[in-house]
Amino acid sequence: MGKSSDRKIVVSKDGPYIVSGKIPLAIQIIKPNKEGLSWDWKEGKTIETKEEYSLCRCGRSKNKPFCDSSHTKIRFDGTETATRRPYARRAEVFAGPTLTLRDAEDLCAFARFCDPGGKIWGLIEQTDDSEARKLVIREANQCPSGRLVVQDKKTGQEIEQELLPSIGVVEDPALGCSGPLWVRGGITIESADGMPYEIRSKVTLCRCGVSTNKPFCNGSHATIKFRDELVEFVRQKPAKQ
Repeated sequence: MGKSSDRKIVVSKDGPYIVSGKIPLAIQIIKPNKEGLSWDWKEGKTIETKEEYSLCRCGRSKNKPFCDSSHTKIRFDGTETATRRPYARRAEVFAGPTLTLRDAEDLCAFARFCDPGGKIWGLIEQTDDSEARKLVIREANQCPSGRLVVQDKKTGQEIEQELLPSIGVVEDPALGCSGPLWVRGGITIESADGMPYEIRSKVTLCRCGVSTNKPFCNGSHATIKFRDELVEFVRQKPAKQ
């Protein structure tokens, strides 16, 4: 793996993500529980890469997850529309007995880890119960997009699992579609204008080409049933909402 100073993802103008610094790339599969709700992550195959590589952003490459220049043929509009406001200044705050939950809804990637065992916004009010507290922490940490962050009220510390620098190619069998790029470990993401976005432990980048919050995912892949053909989807019962 490259040095932290070398690891970077550049959002090219109307083109792919240019990844440098030998960042590992692997398929990450959302695993549902018996109720069909998102519960865990299963790592799939590692995808071989070079020191620098380009990942499709328009959703039309025939060599997914890599770019094959399809963006030029379809005249892809990759205009970045995401806010530059820091997460802490735009996240809504929900206070519970022992934990505080912050939520930036515009980052939702529709992975649905906030649902099992009770939706996280209701559970936060029950965090004086040890099981409810554990579930809130679990749900926030499983969320790939960085939308949800929990903080211990007593210590003031954020409770986030440490993630190694890597990129996950998300697959969502329960919905029968492919998801975003899950960028982990505080990797720098640089805009086409040369300005870096706020560095965070995890974010999700759009790769279906349809997000209205580019370069970040807003769950549009679920609406259009985006598929990258990297895994075979077996018909399952619809996930409960």
